[in-house]
Amino acid sequence: MDAPHNGLELTEPVTFGIDAYISEEYARAERDKLWRRVWQQVGRVEDLPKVGSYLTYDILDDSIVVVRTAHDELKAHHNVCMHRGRRLVDVPHGAKNACGQKKSFVCGFHGWTYDRHGNCIHIPESADWQGALTQENTHLAPVRVDTWGGWIWINMDPAAEPLRDYLEPAATMLDPFQLQDMRCKWRKWLHFQCNWKVAMEAFNETYHVATTHPQFNKFGNFRGWAVAHGKHSNIGYDAPEDLEETKSKIRLGTGADPRVSTAEMQLYTLEETNATTTRTLVDAALRLVDEVPEGAPADQVLDHWLASARRDDAARGVIWPTIDPEHLASSGTAWQIFPNFQIGQGVTTALCYSARPHGYHPDECIFEAACYELYPKGEEPQTEWVYAAPNDPGWRTVLPQDFANMAAVQQGMKSLGFSGPKPNPYMERSTANLHRNLAAYLGADAPRKLAQEFDR
Repeated sequence: MDAPHNGLELTEPVTFGIDAYISEEYARAERDKLWRRVWQQVGRVEDLPKVGSYLTYDILDDSIVVVRTAHDELKAHHNVCMHRGRRLVDVPHGAKNACGQKKSFVCGFHGWTYDRHGNCIHIPESADWQGALTQENTHLAPVRVDTWGGWIWINMDPAAEPLRDYLEPAATMLDPFQLQDMRCKWRKWLHFQCNWKVAMEAFNETYHVATTHPQFNKFGNFRGWAVAHGKHSNIGYDAPEDLEETKSKIRLGTGADPRVSTAEMQLYTLEETNATTTRTLVDAALRLVDEVPEGAPADQVLDHWLASARRDDAARGVIWPTIDPEHLASSGTAWQIFPNFQIGQGVTTALCYSARPHGYHPDECIFEAACYELYPKGEEPQTEWVYAAPNDPGWRTVLPQDFANMAAVQQGMKSLGFSGPKPNPYMERSTANLHRNLAAYLGADAPRKLAQEFDR
């Protein structure tokens, strides 16, 4: 059996039931016990550039509208008129959400009108209520809103802990990456035929890489680790002590000639994922054969490559954040923010995933993926959410391999012959941790010793 690396110990093997994936009753319980109580990422700060800019976010029966009310202020409210309950802002057919810019929000049913702060400023025939309508009982129901990492977060629970407290220790670990300075290179979404947890778990561990993505095996051993941090968790790759920096999203190939394997892997990654690397990193890697002597050790190749790419980026106005190597190593390659957001952080890029229910059918979810990158000031791309079916060629070749797992797992969960997941105690701790926290919120069965499962 493979031994743990990098000072991390194996945890106790656990298993848990399948209700979280296939039970409609569980899915309905999530509305009140989970989604209405947790902080959720709903968009980027730059999506609301001007006063009056707004976006909507839907989760099961709830719709939230977030609006910029001042240069340094956002407000969020339930997207529902206080008169008869009609949604104020409708999502266009085929769109992920509604967005735009408004001076006020007018209900399309009877014309009740609200300002950006949620105050009701016009009620047709208001005298008919004989003074019973007040500022308090006509004001839109508020929702907590805050920002971190360049993202907008909402929480429907007025008693919820502050966002920063909720995000720790992930926030402190990720702050040096300056995620707020990155901008979307691309962002895509789709309706998928699997539970939202199946979708998130397709990306929250490294155990699947060797089998699901065998094309990467020629570049090295991708054995990884996972660590639980309260509500959240992070994952990374094992590496020799003298190459701890390779735990960042910038990874060094381990072929016979590291100059060649590094270039091959970076080029393949760019072409087949369009994420987790940049054109600058690829070009610097392609020059290694010409700039580094044959037979140079891997650490020398790595140092030259990164230094060269850093200089190239600086010349075009992209300044890399300075991150202590020990911090870079312990931060891993991705953080799972409970319950449904993953940040795959790198020095100059980030690849992020999220998933949430699409109605109460446990077999359906809305899946989102977005790639972020540092750009020279004034050269940031303007991107919009694009719907891309699982077989859309825009996903390239790597992510569709994960999509194939997602659909097949959801089917297999319902088999009479399947008793429940048995996550790897070293590489899949993030999956077990997700279900421990879900159990705490929903009052469901928590993961239990695997031995108990076989003793039943």
